[in-house]
Amino acid sequence: MPVSDLIRQHSAALRALLILTLITGFAYPGIVWVAGQLPGLHDKSHGSIVEAGGQAVGSSLLGQSFTDTNGNPITWYFQSRPSAAGDGYDSLASGGSNLGPENIVDTPADPALLATGTDPESAGFTPSLLTQVCTRSHEIGLREGVDGARPFCTPDGVGAALSVMGTYTADGAVIPEWVVSVNEPCRAGSTVFRAEYQGVPVECAQYGEDYSTGRIVPIAEDAPSQPAVPADAVTSSGSGLDPHISPAYAAIQVNRVAAARGIEPAAVREIVAAHTSSRVLGFAGEPRVHVLELNLDLDSRYPVSGTANGQ
Repeated sequence: MPVSDLIRQHSAALRALLILTLITGFAYPGIVWVAGQLPGLHDKSHGSIVEAGGQAVGSSLLGQSFTDTNGNPITWYFQSRPSAAGDGYDSLASGGSNLGPENIVDTPADPALLATGTDPESAGFTPSLLTQVCTRSHEIGLREGVDGARPFCTPDGVGAALSVMGTYTADGAVIPEWVVSVNEPCRAGSTVFRAEYQGVPVECAQYGEDYSTGRIVPIAEDAPSQPAVPADAVTSSGSGLDPHISPAYAAIQVNRVAAARGIEPAAVREIVAAHTSSRVLGFAGEPRVHVLELNLDLDSRYPVSGTANGQ
């Protein structure tokens, strides 16, 4: 190929590179930035930042936790729903737990490590989705003074699941001969949530034993079909960043928040109602309460000493 042709081709490629760099690297981003400064778009383009007392305290699009340095819920604030995004509401790790409804058996902790004072997680304990839901419901019930019981949960707040081992019949049923409560490990003085299953005594789970050969049976027990603790209080959203809770979850927190702030529950309910949004267009989605805006409004009207403007 003649040198002149090579020069012409490379010159054309260089011109194309320069033109596309100007368009995609400077012109397009510049146009988008200018558009983001227009009235009505400025707030959204800057992250929908919420300010209080001249300081940024969050985003109206992103949820956050209202806990102390030890991770305990702050009593005078409404609590958000759980989050599986990173360590909680991490916008760089948005996502759910990826655990499904069949995730009902815990990975137990090593009792030898627990005996040395090792925390359960470091000792190998991984709760199933069912136990996570049960534990949250139990803790919220205690905190809010409501019944935390829900189907398929033990009274102590773990997943009520049995491994039923025995003889299988031709139709696939199992005649139980040995039954273990797989999420209740054997410890000194430990008990199981039910004494027997189809006439066979239920045993606690021995560490290191493999109970996967049995049929895993979740037990509903006698918990109410409509638990007092709503579903959004015990499960995370798909993004892990939802800034809203349901009116039902807000309702069971009213008395605690009112007592912590020294005001009447009726006053708190009025503020909750003011921050409750209806379904979009009257039919899409569900009614919802914006937690950050609700807590900030409470701080402005009924501040707690030392917590003005802030979580």
